[in-house]
Amino acid sequence: MTPAAFRAPWWARSPHLQTLWGPLLRRTKALSRRRETLPLADGDHLLLDWCGPAPDGQRPVLLLQHGLSGSSDSHYIIGIQRRLLALGLPSVAANGRGALVPNDTARSYHAGEIDDLDTVIRHVHERAKGAPVLALGVSLGASRLLNWLAQADSGKLAGALAICAPLQLANSADHMDQGLSRIYRNHLIKALLATLDAQERHLNKVNPEQAAILAGLDRTGIRSFWDFDGRIVAPLYGFRDAADYYAQCSAGARLGAIGTPTWLLQARDDPFMTEASLPRQQDLSDAVMLEVAEHGGHVGFVQGSIRRPHYWLEERAEVFIRAFSSNQQSVSTAAG
Repeated sequence: MTPAAFRAPWWARSPHLQTLWGPLLRRTKALSRRRETLPLADGDHLLLDWCGPAPDGQRPVLLLQHGLSGSSDSHYIIGIQRRLLALGLPSVAANGRGALVPNDTARSYHAGEIDDLDTVIRHVHERAKGAPVLALGVSLGASRLLNWLAQADSGKLAGALAICAPLQLANSADHMDQGLSRIYRNHLIKALLATLDAQERHLNKVNPEQAAILAGLDRTGIRSFWDFDGRIVAPLYGFRDAADYYAQCSAGARLGAIGTPTWLLQARDDPFMTEASLPRQQDLSDAVMLEVAEHGGHVGFVQGSIRRPHYWLEERAEVFIRAFSSNQQSVSTAAG
């Protein structure tokens, strides 16, 4: 375990201020991107948002995965893509099914869903034309990325950066039923249920058979992730119940199986989990480096002053690309 270089300023040592600053107070300017629709084998599709120059076979390409109820429009995704744009580097943000607009099947994504991610990684690798492909996952997107690295790694990534991954899903579900963490739980569950409602309405128009699957799920009185994952995720994806889903999809137990160079960045005060979820050194493969910040909240890592904050994750993403790109000259040239 390595102490992270992040240091929270005096005014932002609260994990809740760190967590809420970005989604509530950060102003992100519009970013010019190119949208690609990637077809899937089951007739559904994913939306990919490309930014920066087109892949040219020289400069590394960064693939970004958002968190639960997030999208390519999440503030941290836009911030990182803007930083890479300034460096002249291509990036692509992959949206999970239904993240921006309703999709054409009842499926969405979960902490252990790796089939869609595998399709995206293979597609981006092909588009990169031989240049290094790096992947960055945030929160639930980090969990998906770590699960893919441990179970389906095809050698198509030069490196991975996982940020604030919920490594022990039961631990996170329990912790978010306590104290101020219930604020995040309630917000996320409300957003997830609204997405399900919108998905069902859409499917009633385009795929009634799939709509019937969602209509058959019991959504009444869901107040915790144990409820949501037991009544929604488990039946949709073939798990016995929430406990079975958590046991099969918690990435913490698989960190020893990762062979691709990977940085794992966690915050000790993350309100989405407890310190008990942090892995021990013996749980990590030689390819995984664990960095733990004392502060940072959940995907926060805000520095600077109140009037002029800056976002350390964007700096870390740049360092990550420099460290794990096998074509250092192309990164150096692009960064000027």
